[in-house]
Amino acid sequence: MIPAVPVLDPPGGVDYPRVLTGPDQNAPRSLFGVLLGISAFILLVPLTAQLILGLTSLFRRPDSFADYQRDAMAYELPEGVAASHLALATLIVVAVLLVRYLHGRGPRWLVSVQPGFRWRYLVGSLLIAMVVLNGVLWLSFPVVGAPEFTEPQPGWWVFLAVILVTSPLQAAAEEFFFRGYVLQALGSASGRAWVGIVGSALVFALFHGVQNPALFVNRFAFGLVAGWLVWRTGGLEAAIAAHVVNNLFAFGYGLFSGGVAATKAVTEITWLKSVFDVAGFAIFAAAAWWLGRRMQVAEVTP
Repeated sequence: MIPAVPVLDPPGGVDYPRVLTGPDQNAPRSLFGVLLGISAFILLVPLTAQLILGLTSLFRRPDSFADYQRDAMAYELPEGVAASHLALATLIVVAVLLVRYLHGRGPRWLVSVQPGFRWRYLVGSLLIAMVVLNGVLWLSFPVVGAPEFTEPQPGWWVFLAVILVTSPLQAAAEEFFFRGYVLQALGSASGRAWVGIVGSALVFALFHGVQNPALFVNRFAFGLVAGWLVWRTGGLEAAIAAHVVNNLFAFGYGLFSGGVAATKAVTEITWLKSVFDVAGFAIFAAAAWWLGRRMQVAEVTP
């Protein structure tokens, strides 16, 4: 039998990036956990996506599974969107298992230092993100150029339904993994919050694959802003809100301006576009931090 791993609370008065500290913890364990998590990301996510497409192919009955998989993962088919997003959602399970069985912490400490979800703060952050991120986006159109809105792509309503259901799971999963476990593990291993914030942002940006420097900086900056928010508000709620809204509207606009596949295929943006995006993230962060202060959300463990 596998011996039970005791569940202990973190020390009192520590901030979110250092939750995985204490006499029962050490830096090698945290760094080993990061390596395990990254390995799971590399192996588990594509395998899960392939398994899902294997099931959906039973209904499509394609002549070539290789061609079907290529088209699906390029988001030419709605089941490709679902497979990709649901595969990434497994990162929530990875993060929870690492926190529980490698570090002996309850999964609720992965969400916030309260501990657990602060639902009112999450809803408030979602509303702020919808206003701020879309407002800055529309203000940027006269400067960087507006997308050419056209007739929706064929079968848009199926794509929209899949995006609405699975994109929030994907966005939340990336936050649980990068701004959650990786940030906590690196912050706790080093004893410095900024190491967790910068390290998790760098890993997050690198794992987005091929991208030009402006797009890399865009994603790295998002990781930094989200990590700062997690630190200063004591939990993942605001970061999840920003990520969910950003992804939902990116794919939503894509349905009416070239298609979801075209949005998925973006590997480069202009520096001016990147500046506007980062400005939107920063304004949202300031507003979400202010809301957290007003709601008196916990910033350190009790």
